[in-house]
Amino acid sequence: KLPLEAIQVVLEELRKNGNLEWLDKNKTSFLIMWRRPEEWGKLIYQWVSKNGLTNSVFTLYELASGDDTENEEFHGLDETMLLRALQALQHEHKAEIITLDDGRGVKFF
Repeated sequence: KLPLEAIQVVLEELRKNGNLEWLDKNKTSFLIMWRRPEEWGKLIYQWVSKNGLTNSVFTLYELASGDDTENEEFHGLDETMLLRALQALQHEHKAEIITLDDGRGVKFF
């Protein structure tokens, strides 16, 4: 058992490294991320590049649950984190999140 002060130090280190995000102002609820959204985005973009899929459009479902990504680390990633990863890629001008008839998708550049 750690004293509360030690727990706060650990949580603050995780936050500084980008692996923790507070979900409320009182800092009583948080999200711990194994990988930061930027790291997930990098893995996704490496897969896109390696497979010659730039200038392709994918649904979020295809990326997270499709047969083509079955052996990739990002397969099964929850939609919230997937969107954050794609937003990071969009910020780097490597992707654009788009609205499709049946939901959201992404085009890679």
